[in-house]
Amino acid sequence: MTPVSYFPHQNNHMYVEGIAISDIAKQIQTPFYCYSSTAIETNYQDYQRAFSTQDALICYAVKANSNQAVLATLAKLGSGADVVSMGEIRRAITAGIPANKIVYSGVAKTLEEISYALSLDILQFNVESEPELALISKVATSLNKTAAIAFRINPDVCAQTHAKISTGNAENKFGVPISKARLAYKQAAALPGIKVQGVDVHIGSQLTSLAPFAEAYKRIAELVIDLRSDGHDISVVDVGGGLGITYLDEIIPSKQTYADMVTAQLSHLNCKIIIEPGRSLLGNAGILVSSVVFVKTGEERQFLMLDAGMNDLIRPSMYEAYHQIIAVDKSSNVLKTYDVVGPVCETGDTFAKAREVHQSDAGDLIAIMSSGAYGAVMSSSYNTRLLVPEVMVKGNEFAIVRKRPSYEDIIKQDITPSWL
Repeated sequence: MTPVSYFPHQNNHMYVEGIAISDIAKQIQTPFYCYSSTAIETNYQDYQRAFSTQDALICYAVKANSNQAVLATLAKLGSGADVVSMGEIRRAITAGIPANKIVYSGVAKTLEEISYALSLDILQFNVESEPELALISKVATSLNKTAAIAFRINPDVCAQTHAKISTGNAENKFGVPISKARLAYKQAAALPGIKVQGVDVHIGSQLTSLAPFAEAYKRIAELVIDLRSDGHDISVVDVGGGLGITYLDEIIPSKQTYADMVTAQLSHLNCKIIIEPGRSLLGNAGILVSSVVFVKTGEERQFLMLDAGMNDLIRPSMYEAYHQIIAVDKSSNVLKTYDVVGPVCETGDTFAKAREVHQSDAGDLIAIMSSGAYGAVMSSSYNTRLLVPEVMVKGNEFAIVRKRPSYEDIIKQDITPSWL
């Protein structure tokens, strides 16, 4: 789906499902995140259909957007969860995702986190290193538990994506090098409290080509055959996530084409397939709605100054990410070129430079598209700015699914020591 597919303009006004964005903004002060429940459901069901002929489990990557309403929406559809912290496990369980559908990834799992996951009997630990394996074995033994594990294998495949979200190259911090995999599995099989059951791979995020996936999965398939010849009962292949979305004009393979490629590379193994989509479920299902505070004319350019900042959506500052920026009301037929910036006291608080937007004035609404993933979940209260609320829409109804805190809520988190 394109960024505007779920947020179309009708009679020059932007809608989400059956509600005009401007009507929501009359009741909720900007900035706020807005999600389409139907978009989330549709994206998930596309994966379900694509993998319907395989023994597959879709485990949503919670880090993309961990709002309870999002997780509950997916839980009702039967989704599992890919988590990277104890907090995300707790969020998934609270939202109704059963522990036997949770896979636990992450490079630095602590003793406390491992203990908690074991107490719930989660589906699988995706193990990132030999020291982590040793700790899981120690904790599992002390609790008289058995941990089902898969090593995350680093296949040394370039994902052809942004360097900061590429995870499958040899120099990345993630996983066990494929050249050392057989030795790692041999060590795992010899440890108490460990059940070797799978192989895991995840090479990066926002991939727009299937070629890196295919190369990685080919190498993983060869590894599974080798591991089975070594005596390991490999019954699960976790293929990770990473399928991209359209932010501007990227052409993304369909979920069905992706599933067909997975089948071609892995079906001969007769393994259960775990898929961990995040961005491709949530990215284009959400937007950040902001208001113009000022239009400022500088020496060389005009600035569209918004009430949303980099603390609300950090992707443009952190990743140089492109997000379409669209006027909620397109009644003006005049396009103007603006630098679109926020109120944070940082030069990096810039959403776009030299971007054409419908002519806007103070008070006009602006939508920053494709913000459903890695938006609210990465936000902060930098500059003591209030975290923005999140809204979910279903048909002709909307609900606040995370409220805006007060300044008192933020300040009272600090504790003044007795000597002051």
